[in-house]
Amino acid sequence: MSTFSKAYIPYGGYYSTPFCRWQGTMQNENSIELGARTARRWLLESKKIDPAIFDYLFFGISITQHHLFYSHNWAAGMLTDNQSNLPGLMISQACTTSATGINLAAVAVESGNLTTPFVLMTDRTSNGAHTVWANPNGPGGEVISENWVMDNFNSDPNVVPPLKMVQTAENVAKEAGITREECDAVALRRFEQYQDALKDDRAFQKRYMFPAEVRLSRKKTILVEEDEGVTPTTAEGLAQLRTNEPGGVHTPGSQTHPADGNCGFIVTTQEKAKELSADKNIEIKIVSFGFSRVNPGFMAAAPVPAAQMALENAGLKITDMKTIKSHNPFATNDVNFAKKMGNDVMKMNNYGSSMIYGHPQAPTGGRIIAEMLEETVMLGGGYCLWTGCAAGDTGASLIFKVG
Repeated sequence: MSTFSKAYIPYGGYYSTPFCRWQGTMQNENSIELGARTARRWLLESKKIDPAIFDYLFFGISITQHHLFYSHNWAAGMLTDNQSNLPGLMISQACTTSATGINLAAVAVESGNLTTPFVLMTDRTSNGAHTVWANPNGPGGEVISENWVMDNFNSDPNVVPPLKMVQTAENVAKEAGITREECDAVALRRFEQYQDALKDDRAFQKRYMFPAEVRLSRKKTILVEEDEGVTPTTAEGLAQLRTNEPGGVHTPGSQTHPADGNCGFIVTTQEKAKELSADKNIEIKIVSFGFSRVNPGFMAAAPVPAAQMALENAGLKITDMKTIKSHNPFATNDVNFAKKMGNDVMKMNNYGSSMIYGHPQAPTGGRIIAEMLEETVMLGGGYCLWTGCAAGDTGASLIFKVG
């Protein structure tokens, strides 16, 4: 099922924490606990919603944490304070986890199997787990080890020879004829767009952002209210950076950085969405979903066919979209998308994008979607499209209608 007529999101029925830089303030928190605790605080303190209304939890995570085996049901217990027997499902699809989680919740509502599922996405790339695998047939029984973050950022086993993620973006840039100058220009524009979200004491971000309460010690906690790790960007500064790969087009200034954070969405029926909405005159309908997988080693190209599927499923065109947002780990993602889809690369991703504020994996897309919904509300409603790539050359896309 890729089109919907019965699945809605209450206006304001979503949040994202700020994103913290790699090895920053959230580095020692178990992301399962932090995500569940934050979502519960958001529901009770900000929305005055009893978590017991939920009939299912779709729980997204991609970087393993202690007790991952129980993560979905453990998170459900923390979310509801064990006051209801809320079951859960763990979803792991790297950068498109948020979109797929919202899609699965929408499918369940559309079919009538669920009424009000909650979608919670959380990740911590900081202090990534290091796994040791038994290898009794190896020389001397030497174990196989895996660094969950760096090994997987730098080596896709499906590609021969294995490539770093940035190398897959370079492949797309070369194929599409994308230049260093285009990437730098987009990076500068994305930084400028992020500055718009900080105006008037962060008025735009405060429309959807909820602070995370982080434990520094047994007796001390702090509220993380703003993003950590955003790098000031200028045209001159970008021009001075060396490319990541010899002969490549991307520098540290035109790509994202690892981060930590979480986000959540309520998905429900039209009637329940109106009841829970922060403004009953605003309606958010989930319209369609698209997905893709492109040739191995071309991850940055995946958002295009995913978006094309979502548009085709909805019977819409790219020109019907009031707002467009993307997960853009590399500038090439956006340049390639705009060239193939015929939209203006400088007018998408207003108010922020993962290239600037970082990428905690599972919650990344959710934060971007929350921003997109708020921008569309500010513009008076209409259709909006989110699209993004994910590890393994996959992509996903969602279209919403804000009425």
